[in-house]
Amino acid sequence: MNLALFDLDNTLLDGDSDHAWGQFLCDKGVVDAAEFKARNDAFYEQYKAGTLNISTFLDFVLAPLASRSREELMTLHDEFMNDVVFNMVNPLGQALVRWHVEQGDLCAIVTATNAFVTERIVRYHFHVPHLIATVPALENGRFTGKARGVPAFREGKVERVNAWLESMAMDLSSFDKTWFYSDSANDIPLLEKVSDPVAVDPCVALRLRAETLGWPIISLRDRDEDGAGSGIILQA
Repeated sequence: MNLALFDLDNTLLDGDSDHAWGQFLCDKGVVDAAEFKARNDAFYEQYKAGTLNISTFLDFVLAPLASRSREELMTLHDEFMNDVVFNMVNPLGQALVRWHVEQGDLCAIVTATNAFVTERIVRYHFHVPHLIATVPALENGRFTGKARGVPAFREGKVERVNAWLESMAMDLSSFDKTWFYSDSANDIPLLEKVSDPVAVDPCVALRLRAETLGWPIISLRDRDEDGAGSGIILQA
């Protein structure tokens, strides 16, 4: 058996669902648009620069979840899926995941974005049975505005993947091949743990690391006018 792990934002999606959710909340008037947008944009720039303090960011991004009931949040998320996520879904990303599923690989999407935002994206658009994401804490059925456990970010992704595999009495050595696909230098800790790291439309820092270590670099953004892929050749 082989293992295929996928980053979500800017890898399988054309954009960042975490940042897009924050902008969506601004557009809907759920948060103070001017203040929230400025902080949301600043955190996103820190993420891209590799300087993000994940604890500070999670306190910010999870706070709006605590201000609404679960029913209100699900209604908002329905709109987010229809109005925003639908246009971010990358058909080449879907094809990549589907190829691994058809090969019989154990597949999981591993993302720092919290599970409330990402669970239905993963289930509806990529049909992946396993999601490893940052977990927003609950109390009496409502979100607390805090995270529970280790965030799935940088080294935390490695820890969370290892814990997930251990829950099934496995580890990375249980597989003949292990893939991880990502665009971000924040994911280098997990990329270095798998047998087949793949840089996908990588940021500058990840491209440099991939070129130095000889990791494959692919694009899921190169599509023709009809949205068809330009032809990524994958081998088992």
